[in-house]
Order: sequence, then C-alpha cells, then structure tokens
Amino acid sequence: MSAATGTSRRTGEPRTGSSPRATEARLLAFAVVVTVFASMLLGWSQSPELPPSAVLTGVALTVVAIVAHLVVRATAPGADPTLLPLAFLLNGLGLVFVRRVDLAAGSDLATTQTVWTAVSVAAMCVVLVVVRNVRLLSRYQYTFGLLTLVLLVLPLVPGLSAGVINGAQLWIDVAGMRFQPGELAKLTMVVFLAGYLERKRALLSVSSQRIGPLLVPPPRHLAPVLVATFAALVVMAGLRDLGSALLLFGAFLAVLYVATGRAAYPALGLVAFAIGASIAYQLFAHVRVRVSIWLDPWSQVTDAGYQLAQSLFAIGTGGLTGAGLGGGRPQDVPFSATDAIFVVVGEELGLLGATALLVAFLLLVVRGYKISLTARDEFGTLLALGLTVTIALQTFVIVGGLTRVVPLTGITLPFVSYGGSSLLGNYVLIALLLRISDESRGRPGGRSSGRRRTIGRRRTDAAGAR
Repeated sequence: MSAATGTSRRTGEPRTGSSPRATEARLLAFAVVVTVFASMLLGWSQSPELPPSAVLTGVALTVVAIVAHLVVRATAPGADPTLLPLAFLLNGLGLVFVRRVDLAAGSDLATTQTVWTAVSVAAMCVVLVVVRNVRLLSRYQYTFGLLTLVLLVLPLVPGLSAGVINGAQLWIDVAGMRFQPGELAKLTMVVFLAGYLERKRALLSVSSQRIGPLLVPPPRHLAPVLVATFAALVVMAGLRDLGSALLLFGAFLAVLYVATGRAAYPALGLVAFAIGASIAYQLFAHVRVRVSIWLDPWSQVTDAGYQLAQSLFAIGTGGLTGAGLGGGRPQDVPFSATDAIFVVVGEELGLLGATALLVAFLLLVVRGYKISLTARDEFGTLLALGLTVTIALQTFVIVGGLTRVVPLTGITLPFVSYGGSSLLGNYVLIALLLRISDESRGRPGGRSSGRRRTIGRRRTDAAGAR
C-alpha cells in the first residue's frame, strides 16, 4: 500500500493509509465503546444512576482488548485486522445480554462470563505465541484425531463426568469448574481433517470404485477419515449432542469437497445425512420430540414446545425496533442466557438489532472465507475453511432453530451465549484464523511463491495419480 486512498494492486483490498494493526486498534475501540454504551443503557433502564456494572464491564473489556491487541501486534503483525474486533463486539454484546438475563432472573452469570472472557482471550494469546507456523499442526494429524475421540468420551468417564444435564451428557467437572470438552473436539477434528485430506488429496481425487452411479476412490484411502469422522459422530449422537454432530458433519463435507473438487462426496454425504437422521429419529425419543415441536409447537405449548413458543412470542413482540434494552421479559424464555440468547436480542433490539448482530457474524464468516482463499498452502486453506464453516453452521443452526427454520438443537450462539467452554473454543478458533492470515499477508512475496510451488506440486501429484 503506497497511497492513502484507492485500491492495492497486490492484495485488491481498499487502501486505508494505515497498518492492519492500527485498523484493528480503531475497530477494537469501536467494539468496546458500543459494549459500554449498551451496558449503560441497560443500567439506566433499571436506575437513573450510572450503573457500576457498565463501568466494570468497560474497564475489564478495555484491559483484555489492549492485551489481546498487543499480543497480536507482536506475534501476528500481518493478521486480518477485523477478526479480533468482530469477536470482541459479539463477546461484549453477549456480556450485556447475559447481564440482562441476570437482572430478570436474579442470577449472576455475567460475572462468570467476564472471567471466562479473560481466560479465553488468554488462551487465544497462548495459541498465537506457541503456534508460530500453523503448518506444523499437520504433522500431528493423527494425534489430533485421537485427541478428538478422547475429548468426546471424557463426559462418560466416572469421576470426571458432570452427569446428564438438560437431557445431555456433555460436561466434565474440573477443579470445581464445569467444562464441555466437545467445544475443543470440534477444533481438533477440523485440524485432523485438514491434515489428512491435504496429504491424500491427489489419491482421493482419483475414482476407481463405483457405488451406484457414483465413482469413489479406493476405500483404503478414504477409510481412515470416514472411520474417525463417523466415530466422532456416533459418540456425539450417544451423548445427545446432535447439534455439534451436525456442525462436524457439515465441516467434514465442506473440507472434503474443497480438497478433492468431487461433487460425489457432498451427494453421498447428503444421502448419509438423510439415513442418519432417519435412524436418529427412530432411536432417540428427544429427536422425535424436537421434530414434532418444530412442525407444530402450539400443540405442546405448555410442555415440550414451551421454549420454542415463548421464543416466537418474544421475537414477535420485539417487532422492528424492539422493546428497548431492559424492556423485554427474558425470564419467560427457558435457557435465555444460553440456547435462546438470540431471542433476548430480538425482543429488546427488534428486527434491526437482530439483523445487525447477524451482519457481524456474516462479516466474520466472509473474512474467514477470504483467509481460506489466500492461505499460503492447502493445509491452511482447508483448516481455515473448516473453522469458518463450523462457526457459520453453528450460527445458522441455533438462529434457525429459534426462528423455526430448522429443528431446535440446543447449541450456543458463538461469542454471545453464556458458556465458558464455547467462548474458549471460539477464541482458539480466532487465534488459528489470525495465524493463517498472518502467514498469507505478513510476508506476501516469499509466501505466495511457496504457495504456488505447493499447488503446482499437488497438481503434478494428482496428474501422476490419474
């Protein structure tokens, strides 16, 4: 970038006349100001005096944002400047709405969520300091695959398991703290998929076996990734974590399709999904219940369909501009701080506020896809894509469930919902995307040539395999 305005010839991005880190600092300041302003409005809705919670939230978020920015500046100076501000904006608004639920329900979840924010940002900084070259992760692909299965079965281990909570067995108790290891298992699984598919890409692109009208590669090359993926899916289904199973399956199909370029894989995946959904419907009573309330929540409005019915009432009450911060009734919606936090946003900020929140998620996903397209090698491309698909699917599934587009699955809204393990997993995800973007943007000349060499070598391998 050589001028203050216009477009960079090298990257095709708008020229701002400042470094990515300066842009990040300004956007972080904007995210903190929006959070503090929203927190003050919420406090003034309860009392005419300046609410202490707004000051504390602002101070805590400012300190954490400064530390995160300095770590990114020192360890990933060329990283995408919008990822961290978007994460902080969503996280900050999440803190405000969790506090709103506290005011209505008499709980104190926001304090715990603030502590988890500091812990999660610290974890993000550790990942940035330790993982200086994301490609090194591909060397431990099978370790990550095994770690995924270990993390998934931890909630079943006696002494660690927190038992069945709200119909699912997903948590463990560690030093008095409850943690959901499945949130990290989604990330380790994506690392495994990216590493394995990057190495086997050429072989998986060659089809020698026929299944009906579809041609597929030799089973010995596809079997390891299928076994690991479906083992993870079976464990998740056994733990009744069907929402996470859907996210993992979607990420698996997306990474597999991009790695091979073969439409047969998504086609077979959709068939497998239909068969799996049918089997789950027959085996699990809670799946049948969720499908029935999705089709007709009003027939069970006082029982199983109560949460969905109340969610629809709350969103409808919000209208275009909402009831205002502090003007809604989140206490009427079950699990309003976790599964249904989007409903609280929709009721108090209306369609405009809910749409603005979704636009923030859309920007996050778009930047993730851009990082995937500009990654310096195929492992980075597949890893960034898998991580981005995970966060995109998670947002779609929970928002779609609360608005009756798809059956409700009971997963969290990334960065916004109350939940420490979810927050920790999502900040680690942001750290990996920051690292991939830094590798592709920080030193574009040398790394672009490396990427071209890698792609050329893969194309040669694929041609040889054919």
